[in-house]
Amino acid sequence: MRPLFGLPRRRKRLIQLVADVALIIVSFSLAMLLRLDSWAFASDPKVWTVLPVMIPVSLFIFMRLGFYRAVIRYMSMKAVKAVLAGVLASALTLVVVNYLFELPVPRSVPFIYAMLALLTIGGVRFALRAVYLKGQMRHKTRVVVYGAGAAGRQLVVSLRHGQEHEPVAFIDDAPHLHDAYIQGVKVYPPAEIPRLIEDYGINKVLLAIPSASRARRREILTALEPLAVPVQSIPGMADMVSGKAQVTEIRDVAVEDLLGRDPIPPTESLMGATLTGKVVMVTGAGGSIGSELCRQILLQAPKQLLLLEISEFSLYRIEQELIQEAARHGLGVPVKALLGSVQHRRRLEEVMTRFGVQTVYHAAAYKHVPMVEHNVVEGLRNNVMGTLSCAEAAIASAVESFVLVSTDKAVRPTNVMGASKRLAELVCQALGERQAETRFSMVRFGNVLGSSGSVVPLFRRQIEQGGPITVTHRDITRYFMTIPEAAQLVIQAGAMARGGDVFVLDMGEPVKIAELAAHMVRLSGLEPSLDRDDGKGDIDIVFTGLRPGEKLYEELLIGERVEQTRHPRIMTASEVMLPWPEMRRLLDALLNACERFDYPAIRELLLSAPISYAPQGEIVDLMWAVQRDADQPTTSEAMPTLELDLERPATRSRQPAHDASRKPERVWEGVG
Repeated sequence: MRPLFGLPRRRKRLIQLVADVALIIVSFSLAMLLRLDSWAFASDPKVWTVLPVMIPVSLFIFMRLGFYRAVIRYMSMKAVKAVLAGVLASALTLVVVNYLFELPVPRSVPFIYAMLALLTIGGVRFALRAVYLKGQMRHKTRVVVYGAGAAGRQLVVSLRHGQEHEPVAFIDDAPHLHDAYIQGVKVYPPAEIPRLIEDYGINKVLLAIPSASRARRREILTALEPLAVPVQSIPGMADMVSGKAQVTEIRDVAVEDLLGRDPIPPTESLMGATLTGKVVMVTGAGGSIGSELCRQILLQAPKQLLLLEISEFSLYRIEQELIQEAARHGLGVPVKALLGSVQHRRRLEEVMTRFGVQTVYHAAAYKHVPMVEHNVVEGLRNNVMGTLSCAEAAIASAVESFVLVSTDKAVRPTNVMGASKRLAELVCQALGERQAETRFSMVRFGNVLGSSGSVVPLFRRQIEQGGPITVTHRDITRYFMTIPEAAQLVIQAGAMARGGDVFVLDMGEPVKIAELAAHMVRLSGLEPSLDRDDGKGDIDIVFTGLRPGEKLYEELLIGERVEQTRHPRIMTASEVMLPWPEMRRLLDALLNACERFDYPAIRELLLSAPISYAPQGEIVDLMWAVQRDADQPTTSEAMPTLELDLERPATRSRQPAHDASRKPERVWEGVG
């Protein structure tokens, strides 16, 4: 049948016309035979005079109904209605012609003819459709659709018209749907999935439950994991409602579904408190967190949104996206793209002053632990001195609110990146203490899913390549949160700040990275090596050892004084801080050591700072390695003695007492 289906459309329509002429003649002849139970009518010329009138009229009606424009392989109930209407019109033509010309055709023949024509004219087309679809099934992946709701039904219709998947069965939890047929596909209970896989050779399970909670999706995925078939899903309801995705888009299972944590709807009053009608600036606007902050801020209708980014490509990409998003939502929010480094103090102050910035979200930072460990000086200059420059520029420009995006790696850091972020927190705390005009706060959270440094995209690539999956340690755990949820919580936390607050986000339960990798392998229909005693599976999971500065477990708190806020997933903590004079001396010494590339001095300064820095190995900076190998270490100049008194300011109150009448002291300009 392949040559027939491959003919040009014009030729196929001609074949249909000829076939319909023959089928009309055959149907009329059989109707006469069934009525008269004899072929004697065949010799009477008057009987056949009905055909020269009925055939052209019938074909004309078929054409007017669009009968020959329908593609047989995609025929649906609409085509059935067209066949029925066309056959009835043809039978009515037979009645009229027979009456007008008083032909020897019994009055019951048109009714018999209508039934036969419906069977022949419609039946031939649906038979060809069935032959085509059966041929296509050989090349299609047999799938089970989990969810017999509206999304599942729409998915089945789309799959049948496609070239890749053939829906064999529905799976649904609703008992009243079991054994029913929807779109011609039978509905089974979840317990039947193993039998369906064995009996029908199911190759894939498609989740069509976009409105289900993540907790429920996690339950379903846990049940499907042992079945050794790939599991994919359609987009979530939010993406479909917003127009970002369609029900027919089949994706890999999102890691959020494996974690099973449902986001809490944001509190609108908190979301807009420091954004609506204000001039807002985001540093690091092209990064994972920075770009999502910009998306969330835009929806709160700020007066103006400034994007500061050092990467030209990242800045261009987020600027274009936000302009399109503003147009789609009818928001007249000016979006300004500003190239620049957070270490350029004068540039920052000029921008904040000229645009009248009222709220700053400081998300610019180097966050990749091994990368900063190998580039210590740049990591410290960007994360610590960059934060200092931004914070001082905000004070000088009378910015109302300054929010530092921090990390769980700042808690008892074992790496330079974590140490730099804890120092950045101390900078904001100290500057918040010495003045009252700018309200400083810090928001600390763990890993976000889908960020540039996330393990999830890496694991997906490794699975697609057939493995192995590389995990640093069998017991390593991390906290995870989606980027949109993290950005919303950062905004809401900043709105609750009263000055010097350290906010900690509730990240849920920590996740073992090795188990996360194993889940992803099983849901790809493969077997991880962790599941076998002999260590041999479809995908090997290899443990490579902890990288420089990497911890087995991350923490979110240093002290134990944790208080709940009015948001259930935002807590506030009181932690160690330094007064500004001591903080300035530490920063001055650190900057001096960085300018001399004196790596031993840098490490000593980090060890002496009140950040609980505990490195787990030798210095691994790439430039230091070259100096050491060449046996030409940098000669350390005499470092200034640091007398850091931690007894007096051991903890930081969430609401420091400020003298509103006191003018802020001159801001230190040691950097920028």
